[in-house]
Amino acid sequence: MSRRATIRTDHDDATLVARALDPDNTDEMTTTVERDGVVDGTDGDDRTGTVVTRIDRETTSGLQSTVDDYVVNLAVAIDIASQARPVQDDRPTDTGPVSDHDTDSDTTHNE
Repeated sequence: MSRRATIRTDHDDATLVARALDPDNTDEMTTTVERDGVVDGTDGDDRTGTVVTRIDRETTSGLQSTVDDYVVNLAVAIDIASQARPVQDDRPTDTGPVSDHDTDSDTTHNE
């Protein structure tokens, strides 16, 4: 008899969170993204959704260990997703030359 757990978490960028989790998933785990109850996998275009991870293990202790690991990985994935979002900035991206003045210093080397 196998033990099962399903973990559902809502995110503003569910696809990015699911992709960040994917490398750590084992063969006993599947992670998908649902939007309005429809499974999109991890290739959807809409950002907001629910990450659904199903874990299936043979023993209770194995399930507990896998869920513990997943929760840690999820926290890291959420942090990655929040850091990856573009931030609007009012500053210009091109500030031009560092100085508008010619230099007074002698850059030639007389030996």
